[in-house]
Amino acid sequence: MNWRIIGTLVAKDLSLFFRKKLIVALTALGLVFYLIIYFVMPSSVNENLEIGLYAPVIPPVFELVQEEGLEIEMAESEEALKEAVAEGQYIAGVVLPADIMEQFQSGQKPKIILYFTPDAPQEIKDAVEVLIRELAYLQAGQTLAIDISEEILGPDMVGMPIPPRDRLRPLLAIFIIMMEMLGLANLISEEVERHTAHALLVTPMTVIDLFVAKGITGVGLAFVQAVLFMSIVGGMSGQPLIILVALLLGAVLVTGVGFIIAAVSKDFMSVLGWGVLSFIILLIPSFSVIAPGTITGWVKIFPSYYLVDTVHRAANFGSGWGDVGVNLLILLGFSLAILWIGITVLRRKFQ
Repeated sequence: MNWRIIGTLVAKDLSLFFRKKLIVALTALGLVFYLIIYFVMPSSVNENLEIGLYAPVIPPVFELVQEEGLEIEMAESEEALKEAVAEGQYIAGVVLPADIMEQFQSGQKPKIILYFTPDAPQEIKDAVEVLIRELAYLQAGQTLAIDISEEILGPDMVGMPIPPRDRLRPLLAIFIIMMEMLGLANLISEEVERHTAHALLVTPMTVIDLFVAKGITGVGLAFVQAVLFMSIVGGMSGQPLIILVALLLGAVLVTGVGFIIAAVSKDFMSVLGWGVLSFIILLIPSFSVIAPGTITGWVKIFPSYYLVDTVHRAANFGSGWGDVGVNLLILLGFSLAILWIGITVLRRKFQ
């Protein structure tokens, strides 16, 4: 590789990028818009308790619970309850034994299982336990010894509930990264259609030099802006190195997607069409963070899930390398694979 040629190409691409007033305006306005969205989002969290309940026989007192801020919903099975709690649909799950009424009547010690979400604070756990003991007292008419077992579904991320705007941070960071996907794809598409890329290949520059330069341009633009955004909104205060690595891999991922879009596009409108489709596909995993429980485990088929989940857990819970290491490895694999596919299909267009 000739790094002098690569540096010249990167400088040329950056110059062309910033000459496109529409792309630059969208990039600048987008960054400002995302910051505005973040700061106008609520900084507090809804304290309503949504509890799931599975009981083959439901004690009458559970059907009469009418407390402000408390919602109890029935689950079809214990497995369904555990899945709903793990996905964040309920902040806690309660499982009652099938013979609980007989145990109440005989004065025995019923075993009640409580399932909690990974981010349920200790205050919530204590409140649910107190609630169950109070309901048991109301049902039996006397104080009974209850055997309560607590289980955490997933990594235990004890701490305060996450404000909506902090949940939104991963989504906005992904938005910023993917905006540069459009810019890079449009830049390459124009060079191919105007035969600029073919003319460059006549010079001492090699195909490898060309792709390295385009890769540096795409990754650099996406990575720098995402890091700038996360720094402004306080997303780098927890695990900055993990977030930097995740955003870098995310930039590599969208650069590969940008190569693919450029290979199948003929003009700006086709770049925009394929870009919007890619936006939708890559943004789907973000809703698992913004609104837990809205989508299930199938979202893990999307490579962007591992980027969103890593940034969310590192920024909002301070998760370390051991917690998100698997995510980063999977994201690395996806990013390299998609980048290789993008280079392969785009290289055929140059030939």
